[in-house]
Amino acid sequence: MMSQTRMTKARLFHLSVVVGSIFMILLIIVYWDNVGTPHFYLHTTFSRPHGASPTAVKEEGRGPLSDVDEFLEKLLSFDPKQNAELGQKTEQPPLHASVRPIVGNLEENIRGYDWSTRDASLILDQEKLQAERRRMLRELCANSSFTFPTKERSFDDIPNYELNHLIVDDRHGIIYCYVPKVACTNWKRVMIVLSESLMDQGVPYADPLDIPREHVHNTSTHFTFNKFWRRYGKFSRHLMKIKLKKYTKFLFVRDPFVRLISAFRSKFELENEEFYRRFAIPMLKLYSNYTSLPTSVSEAFEAGLKVSFSDFIQYLLDPRTEKLAPFNEHWRQVYRLCHPCQIEYDFVGKLETLDEDASHLLQLLKVDHLLRFPPSYRNRTASSWEEDWFAKIPVAWRRQLYKLYEADFVLFGYPKPESLLQN
Repeated sequence: MMSQTRMTKARLFHLSVVVGSIFMILLIIVYWDNVGTPHFYLHTTFSRPHGASPTAVKEEGRGPLSDVDEFLEKLLSFDPKQNAELGQKTEQPPLHASVRPIVGNLEENIRGYDWSTRDASLILDQEKLQAERRRMLRELCANSSFTFPTKERSFDDIPNYELNHLIVDDRHGIIYCYVPKVACTNWKRVMIVLSESLMDQGVPYADPLDIPREHVHNTSTHFTFNKFWRRYGKFSRHLMKIKLKKYTKFLFVRDPFVRLISAFRSKFELENEEFYRRFAIPMLKLYSNYTSLPTSVSEAFEAGLKVSFSDFIQYLLDPRTEKLAPFNEHWRQVYRLCHPCQIEYDFVGKLETLDEDASHLLQLLKVDHLLRFPPSYRNRTASSWEEDWFAKIPVAWRRQLYKLYEADFVLFGYPKPESLLQN
């Protein structure tokens, strides 16, 4: 009887050792994947203006971290000073000034780049500006009288597929939420250079403008939050929250109506096979009463069959549109792409002040010695064009459109376009 008891205890002990070993192996894998690589590089810490507290997503009312959370947080915590000393001993690569644009892309060839220098007197007081933009977001998200869809949900409530715009750079501790039609092509190029996620003949790209556009927008190029589940399984949300606390998070936004004009110009005024088949053909049939249309965009353009801006606005306002599928990312609202009331961003840039904001951000990230932000397009869609573009759009439609994008206007401090909304 005693021998059976001893055998049972021995088996239980062996079983506990096996289970414990498996758990430790999993934790070692998580540790190496998330901490091992950054230990070899300088991990940046974000300097908040006027002595503000370190970067963190505040979770009021939340109890102590679970054992797994605490362990993972310790694994991802390390002394920036020690890493800084390590970084000082490492020879820094030369600064690449992005001296030439990539050729071969229709949109970039047509629009070109603006290589003009900026007057130093135009540089804004960036620290105060960023503090104000962050304050506005915090107050509006806390204001119960200001409502919009998805505002009240928690980060845990966000479906995994809606986190696909959050690009992670573990080498420098950066998370970038990209918004299409807001310089995202060049910011993605910057993230590729920093994360070394793409190689050219075995060597990481060092100049953002050397990266071909087709690779920039290939989803396999970037490590985004929605991919965490495949790599980390049940640890994925834990790791997301830890990275959101410790990494510098930024996004760039734009006047919502101007962004829509830019999206229309890019996807429907230039030949784009994918957007012609997915969107232009249904729009032309629904709103321009065409029954038979060419199968290719080149044939349609030759025949003068193009989506009008009026067709596009009708499509956005049509309640049937989102019953079939969510808005395409090029015209989906920023609050739906980047979740600004669930994620506390450290830096909010604007396309209207892109050059100043980009320069300041790269300095704050301590990567300005590695690269410069590529120049702006020469004929970028301007806010002064709004009156002309909306001239043939009925006022009732304009008001409906404003309600559809009102949250983006308010959250990011864009004035209500009163002149467009009045008779």
